Amino acid sequence: MREMKPDRLSQYLLALPYFENLDPLSLDTLRQQVQPRAFDADQIIFSEGDDAAGMWLVEQGRVKIFKLNPEGEEHILHFLGEGNTFNDIAALDGGSNPANAAALTNVSLWLLPTNDLHHLLATNPQVALRVIRLLAGRVRGLVHQIEDLALYSVSIRLARFLLKQSEDPALSGPGVTRAAIASYLATTPESVSRSLRTLEETGAIRFDRHRIIIEREDLLRTIAAL
Repeated sequence: MREMKPDRLSQYLLALPYFENLDPLSLDTLRQQVQPRAFDADQIIFSEGDDAAGMWLVEQGRVKIFKLNPEGEEHILHFLGEGNTFNDIAALDGGSNPANAAALTNVSLWLLPTNDLHHLLATNPQVALRVIRLLAGRVRGLVHQIEDLALYSVSIRLARFLLKQSEDPALSGPGVTRAAIASYLATTPESVSRSLRTLEETGAIRFDRHRIIIEREDLLRTIAAL
C-alpha cells in the first residue's frame, strides 16, 4: 500500500472543501483515520446495495458513479476527479450504497470510515455546517441534471455538458469517452457524434485530433439555452 508524507497528506486534506481551515488537532486525527486505496481502470470500487464503508476522497484519477437498469444498461450519474468526494450520503446516513462506483482510469483514493466521519461531525460544528452547505449544492445540481434529461434535446444537453466540461477538470481527460458522455446524457454514442458534428457546423466548436475546442462560447451558450 502506498504511503504519503504527513505534510503532503495534510495539504491534500486541507484542500478539500469539507476540511479547509480544520484545526491542527482535528487534522492530525483525520490524517490517521483516512485509509489509502488504489484501483485499476474499469475496476469496481463498490456496488449498489452493499453496506457503505465510508466517504471516499479522490487523490488522483477519474471515477464514475453509475446505475444499471434491469437490462444491464448503464447510466452515469457523476464523473469525479482529483479533490472530489463520493458516497457522502451513504456515509452520513449509515445506509447502503445508493449507486455503483468504478474507476475510469487507475485511481488513488482515500477512505474515511463512517464512524470516524460521524465523530468528526459531532465534535466539529464548522465541518458539519460545511457538509450541509456542500450537500445542498449537490442537491441543486441533481435538480438541474434531472431538468436537463427531462426537458431538453441531446444537442442542448451536450452543449451544456461541454460548457461544464471547460470549467470542471473531472468532466474531461482519460476515461471520459464519447460512450461515457452518452451514458451521462442518457443517449447513445451515435447521437453524441451527430450532435458534435452539428455543433461543429455551427462554428461553436472545432476538433483538434481527439480534443474538442470551444470556438465561440457565446454561440454554445445560446445553443445550450443558457
